Amino acid sequence: MPCAAPLSQLFSRPQHRHTAPARVFSCTISMDFRTEDQDDMCKTLRVRWTIIPKTAPQPWIACGGCGGLRAFACSGKIRLNANGRKLDAWLIYKCLTCERTWNRPIFERRNVRDIDPAILDALQSNDPDWIRAETFNLDALRRKSLRVDEFAEFEITKEMRHETANWTTLAIELTVPVSTSTRLDRLLASELKLSRSRLQALHGEGMVRTDPEKADMLRRRLRNGTLVTIDLSMEAEREQSWKALATGICAAEQ
Repeated sequence: MPCAAPLSQLFSRPQHRHTAPARVFSCTISMDFRTEDQDDMCKTLRVRWTIIPKTAPQPWIACGGCGGLRAFACSGKIRLNANGRKLDAWLIYKCLTCERTWNRPIFERRNVRDIDPAILDALQSNDPDWIRAETFNLDALRRKSLRVDEFAEFEITKEMRHETANWTTLAIELTVPVSTSTRLDRLLASELKLSRSRLQALHGEGMVRTDPEKADMLRRRLRNGTLVTIDLSMEAEREQSWKALATGICAAEQ
């Protein structure tokens, strides 16, 4: 059986005694990488809305002091218990009627080495920002309570991200750092002074689009990172009215 040739021979270029010099061709190719999306961006007023709920969810717990189910609110305090290398952590709630406390487990019998150092530091220092974010942990609350009250009131901050002359499209980027019960259609209708029926009609006509795009997206809760794009090319009042509502800056301040 013949032996296989070495790899160096298999992949080597054949040697010729009389090899003509290779001709080198050069040319300049002009390409236009501009896309339709880039064109749209040039005609877009981009803003960012940050939505912060005012009141954290309140679970209903059997209260030993009142003798029945009562609404509890977070006290803003953490309780820790160490047992060797194991750690328990609870978020302390108080009954809104008698102020009796209830400890909502964050974790139990967790090895200290398995806890994120940033979370451990937040727990040990009673970090108010971390605690506030945890009070909106609906999954954790619903594991301990069959009823959890949510509240629609929120605070909103509007920030201009990009402005261009003669814009025809409004793009709203939503930042929602904690869970909220507010629906997208209610937010847009309230802030842009539209009826929800008109908003639904514009969505059906393709004038209002969302990313991610889903048929019932407008009726869903606000989600962090959602992008809402509104075609206002046919709106004569977009500069005077829509811009002021989208940015929170009145015409006199612009």
